[in-house]
Amino acid sequence: MSRFLQLHLLTFYPPANLNRDDTGRPKTAQVGGVPRLRVSSQALKRAWRSSDVMRQALAGHMGMRTQRFGTLLHEHLLARGVAGDVATAAVRKLLPLLGKEKPEKDKNPLYTEQLAFISPEEATTAYALAEQIAGGERTEAKAEDLLRRTDTAADIAMFGRMLADAPDFNREAAVQVAHAITTHKSVVEDDFYTAVDDLKKPAEDAGAGFVGEQGFGSGVFYLYACIDLALLFKNLGGDAVLAGTACAALVEAAATVAPSGKQNSFAARARAEYVLAERGDAQPRTLAGAFARPVSGEDLMGGSIQRLKEFRDRIDACYGAAAEAPVELDVLAGTGSLAALVGFCREAAASCSKS
Repeated sequence: MSRFLQLHLLTFYPPANLNRDDTGRPKTAQVGGVPRLRVSSQALKRAWRSSDVMRQALAGHMGMRTQRFGTLLHEHLLARGVAGDVATAAVRKLLPLLGKEKPEKDKNPLYTEQLAFISPEEATTAYALAEQIAGGERTEAKAEDLLRRTDTAADIAMFGRMLADAPDFNREAAVQVAHAITTHKSVVEDDFYTAVDDLKKPAEDAGAGFVGEQGFGSGVFYLYACIDLALLFKNLGGDAVLAGTACAALVEAAATVAPSGKQNSFAARARAEYVLAERGDAQPRTLAGAFARPVSGEDLMGGSIQRLKEFRDRIDACYGAAAEAPVELDVLAGTGSLAALVGFCREAAASCSKS
């Protein structure tokens, strides 16, 4: 049995600001006594979920995470000729099943206080329930009438959800994603930029129309992700085909999709230059320890790949192999392929489903 699928990626990003902190500068972390650039797991998962890669591969099996689902229900009822006040009352009877509803006098009374992660099947059911309540066929609905304990939405199965008022329908995430960090020392630099007023005449002052400042940084990032295939299979209600498709889409997105932060300013579109995929039943482990001592030298990517491989060999020599059949993509060496990685991950999910 191969319960766990682990992914290790090394990706070089040129000057960029992919993931900002509260001051608008790139996120950082202190690792091994030196500053590193960081991209949060939340930013990575958001980029993957919203990517064309996952939306095309998992069409019809992607949920929506929103506070505003009540507005969709309201529009649905209005389109069917339900009076506005009746539609509002019907929707507000359903909102507590998704989260705490906004006060009736709030400017957005059809919103929930929290974001609710809703599967396509649950959305369809909610529309039907809203129609029944608005039409007087029923006066209320219970959580079990709407919510599901297994998913038709692969992203909910992978990344989990929490419904504070309906914990029986929470979903434990089958995918764990670490914050990506640079494998070497990397500091945030400052970009002083200007914007010129096209209509300003030479006779006027020579200054720009706007002056601004923004932070950026560059480096080789290490990213680790672990998929609990048994939990993914369970969350998806035993759908082995969907589990395989979800794993395949996830590894492709992780290798090819960058967070969207400041892309118009930096065009930091990159693909992983090294990917190691491992499947096995042993306790998962990150290989971030390879970079506790920062990589140095002119060839940061080559040095990072070598350090990762050496650390993996050493930790496996001490603890035993954590993978049955690792697969690598190495752009510098010209070995491996995305197609092989995708096939490996799809096969890993199928293998676990048969166990």
